[in-house]
Formats: sequence, C-alpha cells, structure tokens
Amino acid sequence: MKVILTQDVKSQGKKGDLINVSDGYANNFLLPKGLAKLATKQALNELEGKRGAEQYKRNQEEMKAANIAERMKDIKVKLTAKAGKEGKLFGSVTSKDVAQALKDQFHIEVDKRKIDLPDGIKVCGIREVSVTLYPGIVGTFRVEVTEQQ
Repeated sequence: MKVILTQDVKSQGKKGDLINVSDGYANNFLLPKGLAKLATKQALNELEGKRGAEQYKRNQEEMKAANIAERMKDIKVKLTAKAGKEGKLFGSVTSKDVAQALKDQFHIEVDKRKIDLPDGIKVCGIREVSVTLYPGIVGTFRVEVTEQQ
C-alpha cells in the first residue's frame, strides 16, 4: 500500500515521502496514529504542489542572497571605537556590532552568527569580512574601524 508520511517515521522516511508499506502496517499503525495518509491522486497532487512551492521559495531566497552578495562588493561599513596607543582598541568590534552597522548604514539585515569574525576586530583600520548569506553563497565587504574622538 502506498502512503504519504505526514511526520518523520523512524526507519521508514521523512515527512512528505511517498513510501510503499504492507497493508497491515499502514492500517494498524501508520494511519490510526496520523503518521501517514493514503496516496490518492488528490494527495499526490497536493504533495507535488507543496514541493513546487518549496522549490520556488528556495530559488527566490538564493536569488535574493546572490543579489545581496553582489551589492556587498562595494560596501564599506564605518565604525568608531575607543582606542589607545597605536590604534589598539579597548575591547573589540564584534560580529554583533558589524551586523548592526550594516543594518543601520545599508539596510541589509544579516544574522550575526553568519558573519565570519571569530576573534573580533581589535585594531583600527580596514578589514575584509565575509558573511554566509545562503549555503554556497558568501558575500564579502570591508569594515573600517576608526578611533573615536
């Protein structure tokens, strides 16, 4: 009997998978517990529609990320921080600071966890920073840290 899983089932498949199981397993376990539904023509059409919609959404997100990555090539985020001798900062500029400045200055929202800045910026100057916008799409931009007057 062919069924479409409505939830992940261990050793059978993931939600949305079309699987072939024995009649007893489907009638006595999967269907009564709501883990699956019969694979009728209508259910199969709904499944195809959902898959198409998900693929379209992924494509749109990927295109949006590619456009943002292209825009980032010309971006220079400017930050100020208190500094001591030879431009060494008191503390550091973190990925949170960079994400907030990117949002404020260029209206680009990026998750601070996606910014590749493991130790922060600890000296004044210009530094290249990369950010993962989408799996496989990485944008780079410059961050200029100047001494606060």
